[in-house]
This record gives sequence, structure tokens and C-alpha cells, in this order.
Amino acid sequence: MVTRILKIHPNDNVLVALQNLVKGETIIYDGENYTLLDDIPAKHKFFMQDMNAGDPIMMYGVLVGKAQHHIGKGGLMDTENTKHASEPYEYRPYHYEWHAPDVSKFEGRTFNGYVRPDGRVGTANYWLFIPTVFCENRNLDVIREVLHNELGYAVTDKYKTYTRHLVEAYKNGEDLSAADELSLAASQSKAGRLFKNVDGIKFLNHQGGCGGTRQDAAVLSKLLAAYADHPNVAGVTILSLGCQNLQVKDFLEDLKNRNPHFDKPMFIFEQQQSQSEEQLIKEAIQKTFVGLTEVNETERQPAPISKLVLGVKCGGSDGFSGISANPAVGYTSDLLVTLGGTVLLAEFPELCGAEQNLIDRTIDESAARKFIQLMTAYSNAAENAGSGFHMNPSPGNIKDGLITDAIKSTGAAKKGGNSPVVDVLDYTETATKPGLNLVCTPGNDVEATTGKAGSGATLILFTTGLGTPTGNPVCPVIKVATNNALANRMADIIDINTGPIIEGEKTIAQMGEDILEYCIRAASGEIIPKAVLLNQDDFIPWKRGVSL
Repeated sequence: MVTRILKIHPNDNVLVALQNLVKGETIIYDGENYTLLDDIPAKHKFFMQDMNAGDPIMMYGVLVGKAQHHIGKGGLMDTENTKHASEPYEYRPYHYEWHAPDVSKFEGRTFNGYVRPDGRVGTANYWLFIPTVFCENRNLDVIREVLHNELGYAVTDKYKTYTRHLVEAYKNGEDLSAADELSLAASQSKAGRLFKNVDGIKFLNHQGGCGGTRQDAAVLSKLLAAYADHPNVAGVTILSLGCQNLQVKDFLEDLKNRNPHFDKPMFIFEQQQSQSEEQLIKEAIQKTFVGLTEVNETERQPAPISKLVLGVKCGGSDGFSGISANPAVGYTSDLLVTLGGTVLLAEFPELCGAEQNLIDRTIDESAARKFIQLMTAYSNAAENAGSGFHMNPSPGNIKDGLITDAIKSTGAAKKGGNSPVVDVLDYTETATKPGLNLVCTPGNDVEATTGKAGSGATLILFTTGLGTPTGNPVCPVIKVATNNALANRMADIIDINTGPIIEGEKTIAQMGEDILEYCIRAASGEIIPKAVLLNQDDFIPWKRGVSL
């Protein structure tokens, strides 16, 4: 029998609809009858008791909102009767215990990665182009088109062919709606590449480096240095204008501070010192080509799973995110931590309501207090700007059952599993301790994935209930659907489907093990995530302003 409702935690006073429920029908749960006062769409919640104004609403065992007026037992939770609320948090001495999962089937396993001289292991081998200022974006675009087309990394040929068919149909007076239907499935094959061991040539176009505050330029410099130093990056080409706030010397200083032993091939070009734009571009292409021949000599080799650095992220979340995909990814996180690997949990606006649990799990008091300081400063900055974490859920989130930020955030925190927190990192700080790390980033999909890669993630698991095409230039992003309908509808961007959890066909633990198996294959280059195939190379630096 298919389960139609779910109570997530014994202390909850709401039930989650796993299927559409109809007003007037009687639902039986744990021996008690609930006659529904409203239609309850799948992913939404209804109340288990009569509620009055100010009554606490509990979900995941914590406070997630307060009732705004009387709500009858069996009534639908919505934005009119429920407003965000969460408990205050503080540091307190706490002895946290957790039960590590059984990892016997993964012990001794390896993945085939790119072993760097400092011992870190990349899951990909990219050449990276970095502009120190937005003025160089056009030059990067010119170089991208040339290198991608000529070296076999372009994925736009299918669209060119399709457009060509439309042009021919128009010239011949044919019905354009009946023009040849071509498969637009993304495909990348090493067979068409000149450099078989170079997984891609990536470009960090951005809008910074000048014109903003000097603080913005300084943060951007540290982020760009982090990407240059990333274990998935084999070599770097830098393009600078010359007069911008973010000077090349500042970037090089940040790179040296980050890694005094940085030894990757790196070429730097400054346009205001060049004879012409043509000379700049030709020399950049020529030097990069030589560099590509060098890094193409690097081949994949076995490395222990403990060398993986896994970022966990959710976007386009729905009411199933905290029930299927996020807990499954959390189980994967616990598996990897037990095996000696590293996990990065970020999106600080989406940890609202889960703070006390994370503080109690933090091993080191100074790290716990750092988390409190970062969360408090972030929250205060949002409120001072006339916003707040309570405004985090998007219209799509709300439509699909995430009524308050605390509901969204407490479900989002499940991606980090249950292991102890070993460290807390500010934006661009490097993860150096194996285990679960908290990383300060916005919840914004691209800003968060950009920040996770900046802290060293070599793979990112990205859960979604509504569907989102987000990717990253240097860190493969693996999309995990929360439900069958999404996985079927957007199969071109989804890699893993956790819908079987909702249908009762798989447990969270089984799904978590499946996800880790996929990660091992992706880290080895045996399977290419859809975001990589589609060249979804999203990169948005955080300016440290208010971004939720």
C-alpha cells in the first residue's frame, strides 16, 4: 500500500501529503482520524490539531512557524495562516554523539582522479581562463569560441544544425513548424578532442574587478586565486586590462598566500601593455595551446575515496526536498565522512532553524562561535537592508509546500547528514579538515556553488524539486531530483532520481549508497553529469552584500 502522508518527527504537529488529498476526505494516521478542511496538494502540510494565534508550528522536531489565527484540525498550512519563526541559538557545552553508517561495501574503494603534487586529487583536468576585470570578458568570449570549436569542446553544434534547417526551410518556403525535428541531447566525446586528458577549457567571465568597492575587488581576488589553485584545474591563463582595481599583483599575492608552492603553468597578459587586441588574443591562444600540450600528459590514477571533497547544495526546492533528496544526500555525506572524506555544507540563509543542532554538533568551541558570528552578522545585514532570512523562500518554493524559511532551511540542512562539524569557513576559505565543514555563502544557487568550489569542492551534489540548470566551471555538479515527475520531465538535466523514496520503493540509506556509487563513477570520469555535458559553467562571485 502506497503511503499517502508522512509525519517527519514525533514532535511535529503537521502531517505532509505525499499525494494530492481532497477536502472532506478522512485520513487515518496512528489511529486518529483527520477530516480535511481543504484540498491538500502533494508536498503541502495540514495541521494535526486546532491551532490558535501564536501557537508554535513544529516540523522536523523544531519550531518552523507560528499560527496567525485560528486554524482547524485538518486545515491546510499556507502563507496566510503561518509565518516564519525559529528558536534562538547559542553556544553551550554539549556532548554530541552520532552513529556512523556501515561503510563496509566502500572500504578500500578508489576513484581514478588527477593526483596533484601537493597530494590533492582532482575529479577533472581543466584549463582555466581568468579575467581580472569585466573589461576582458569580450576577449575571453572570442578565445572561448575559437578553442572550444577547434579543440573539440563545443556543445552548440546541434543548435547550429537545427538553426540551419530552419534557414533552409524558410528559404524554400516550407512550414517552419514542420521543420526537421532534431535531437538536441547534449553529448561530449573524447573522440573529437585533440587533448584526450584535458576535460575542458573553462572561462570565469564576471562583472567585477573595478567600479565597485575595493573590498569587492579584494574578495574577488581571493576567489579567483582559489579557482586557480583548485585541484580540478591544471593550468591558468590570466587576462588583465591594466588599470583596474584588482591588479595582477594583488591576485598573485593572494595565490601565494593560499598556496606558497603553486606550480601550475600560468600565463598572464595585460592588454594595455599589448601592441593590439589581435596580438593579445593570438599570444594568449598560442601560449595556452603550448600549456595544454603539457597538462595533457597528466593521466587519471587511483586515489582513495577519502580524497573526495563533496559540496552539497539544493535549489529549486520543493516540499519533498527535506524528505527524499536532502536526507539521501545527507546519508551520502555521512558515508563519505566515515570514509575520511570532506563535505561542505553552505547556504547560511538556509540553515535558519537548524543553527542550534549544528552548533551542538561542532567539535571546536571557536568554530562554533565563528558560526554564530557569521550567521548573526549575515542575518543582521539582511534585516538592516529591509529584508531577512524569512524572505528566502521563492514563489516556486512556496507553491510547492515550503511555506516558511525555517521549513525550507531545516529540510535543506539534512544534506549535511548527522556527522560532527569539524570546521566553519568564511567565504573563499579553504577546507583543510576531513569531515563536515560549514561554508558561509548565500543561498542563491550560483553564488553558493561558486563559493563551494572556491573552498575546494571537487564534486557538488545539487538537489532540486522543481528543476534548475545550475552548473560550475571547474567543479562537476550532479543534479538529484526529489520526485519521479521532475526526473521524467527534465531528464536532460537530472542525473539521479530519489523519487523512489517518496514511492516507498527505496530507503534513504539505499539511495544514499546509490548516490555515492554515482559520485565515484563521476569522479573517475566514467560518467559525465548533465550539467557538464551542457557546459553549464555558471560563476557569480558574492560581493558580500545582502543576497539570500
